[in-house]
Amino acid sequence: MKFSINNSELSSKLALTARTLAPGGVNPALSGILIELEEGRLSFSSTDGNMSLKVPVHVEGGLEGSGRVLLPGRLFADISRLLGSGQAEVEYRSAERDVEIRSGSSRFHIRTLSDEDFPPLPKPGPDTIGLSRESLLNTIDLVARAASKDDMRPVLTSVQVLAEGNQLTMVATDSYRLAVKQTELKDPVSTEIDRNIPAQALKELSRLLSSSESEAVKLTITDREVVFVVDGAMLSTTTVDGQFPKYQQLFPETYEHDVRLPRTELLESVRRVSQMAQKNRPLKVSLTPGEMTISADTPELGDAEEKLPASFEGEELSIGFNHEFFRDGLEAIEGDEVMLRLISPLRPGLLQPVDGDDYRYLVMPIRLNE
Repeated sequence: MKFSINNSELSSKLALTARTLAPGGVNPALSGILIELEEGRLSFSSTDGNMSLKVPVHVEGGLEGSGRVLLPGRLFADISRLLGSGQAEVEYRSAERDVEIRSGSSRFHIRTLSDEDFPPLPKPGPDTIGLSRESLLNTIDLVARAASKDDMRPVLTSVQVLAEGNQLTMVATDSYRLAVKQTELKDPVSTEIDRNIPAQALKELSRLLSSSESEAVKLTITDREVVFVVDGAMLSTTTVDGQFPKYQQLFPETYEHDVRLPRTELLESVRRVSQMAQKNRPLKVSLTPGEMTISADTPELGDAEEKLPASFEGEELSIGFNHEFFRDGLEAIEGDEVMLRLISPLRPGLLQPVDGDDYRYLVMPIRLNE
């Protein structure tokens, strides 16, 4: 096996593939990137045992032979990143059991791993669902941020993906906040979908979508796995077992206050004032007729506050939030204005666009010690 490749193509595809390498463990093959050359097509693959990625690699010429070889993934990716501009010649030398990489005056020999231990990757099934790249990319960005990073409750590290008819819904929560995004599908799904997909896998899918020029995304679902196909690349992941919280029951039926706010000004104020919300100190939101005050204090550091116009009427209300969670919700909403819906200082607050409820971001309050 031998091929010539542009260094930028080599390093970009290896950087992408290296993200699904296992950090280490009993199977050294899971730390490797598999190079495959079949019928004139070159690809790189990796897997951590749960998530896998196979990407097509563009070469301008010099393809010779066929076969597969497994290399230490991070080493291969690090070397490619340092080669600079120009071309690289990559050749598998079976007798030496290594791969030779030549670029300019540089020459490397990397010992191969046993490809027999590299697990077979899932393949797309016959029944696929077509998704829009743009809508999927937008939905992942809005929802995955709310997923938990704590493996103690694995189901909360996933995003619940629901599809019925022409509607796709994604839901994520870490118990302190909840994000829900509904998206209209161009083509209806033939069967109802309800799967818990790891948030990390969807974030990797987002990176793949960002580097793709194709508008079409294909999704295949089995009992245990989902496979996404984007512009020839294939990302697969096992689903997460467990009962996802019934998110519909977590939203209050009614709210006492609907407050329209200038989104950009509010977000900038939250970012500034949050500098004083350290050591788990809350961001305080106080509402009086026609005005909102954003404030925070950390006794040993200082305090800060800013005031904004707000469409609020009624008795004064103050509520505390985790400043990072509140900021994330504001960042996710588009438009000139945002709607903040409140009940009381001890009930969750809801952020959503003013002109619709296709995206809802519920955030739990923090008790204020007045």
